Amino acid sequence: MTTVPPPTTAAGRTTRRDHVTEVRPLTALDGRPLTLVHVQGRHPPTRGPVLVAHGAGVRAELFRPPLPRTFVDALIDDGWDVWLFNWRASIDLDPVPWTLDQAAAYDHPAAVAHVLAATGADRLKAVVHCQGSTSFMMALAAGLLPEVDTVVSNAVSLHPVVPGWSRFKIGRLAPLIARALPAISPGWGDKPEGPLSRLIVGFVRATHPECGNRVCRMVSFTYGTGWPALWSHENLDERTHDWIRGEFADVPMTFFAQMNRCIRAGHLVRTEPIATLPRSVVDRAPSTDARIVLLAGEQNQCFLAESQQRTFDFLQRHRPGRDSLHLLPGYGHLDVFLGRRAAADTYPLILKELGR
Repeated sequence: MTTVPPPTTAAGRTTRRDHVTEVRPLTALDGRPLTLVHVQGRHPPTRGPVLVAHGAGVRAELFRPPLPRTFVDALIDDGWDVWLFNWRASIDLDPVPWTLDQAAAYDHPAAVAHVLAATGADRLKAVVHCQGSTSFMMALAAGLLPEVDTVVSNAVSLHPVVPGWSRFKIGRLAPLIARALPAISPGWGDKPEGPLSRLIVGFVRATHPECGNRVCRMVSFTYGTGWPALWSHENLDERTHDWIRGEFADVPMTFFAQMNRCIRAGHLVRTEPIATLPRSVVDRAPSTDARIVLLAGEQNQCFLAESQQRTFDFLQRHRPGRDSLHLLPGYGHLDVFLGRRAAADTYPLILKELGR
């Protein structure tokens, strides 16, 4: 266990001075090294543990942008014991060609077990985003996370639906890129790595003129459709827009290959013969008692709001009245957590659902 000072970037301090951060090493069930970032405030938590999982090609610090009040601040102020999870997609770990199957079977169960052992709790709650959400929901539906009693899922869970241009990119362009490169990185916008990455960056500069932040433009090319795709510029303040330059890196082409299959199928698809995962996550009711809260930004151009609507409809067929769906007007994909007004618009909703 390592105690570290509050994180800082070129954009400034990203969490309050009175918060204590501990980075705890964790081993996935297949031996892959991971970490949990335990963040505590000045006073001991009055509520139980909350596990927070990021998406693909980012890291746990995603939830601590240089805002006056971050999502982590909101959780701590509300009394929660906060555990940020660097699963195998994290850019703070050595890059590997991961799949959602591996994260579902090996990463999330290990993280839940570690947090429960560390806190002495017998149940926990989770806030999961993007591919942290899809992989977590795979594990949940498979019955691998019986100790989880509430999940707040942002953007996508069991039914990925993307815009038409994204379908073309993931179905046609990604396989071509995969023949030459093991991964793609939005970070190339500032630091290209080789001739092919420079060619891709040049293409993105020509087709994404929406701002001067080359990483922001590469993020839109990599993850969605739009100018930009994961947020609206109106929702990000200048410091956060600059801060994202250091928060995106490698995403393996193995992920895009699996997501392509999932999009074509209309639901998550297992791509590896892992015994603990069912062949299909939608041919039966999910094997969990957890209450599932689905969030969908109406302006999301990475995964359309229809993604969460389809999962909600699926859950309603199997367990009517148990789960909930919230459509978020004016929000997209990541500005749900990074937006300049998120502390007033989206955090209170998440806190209310966690506290139910």
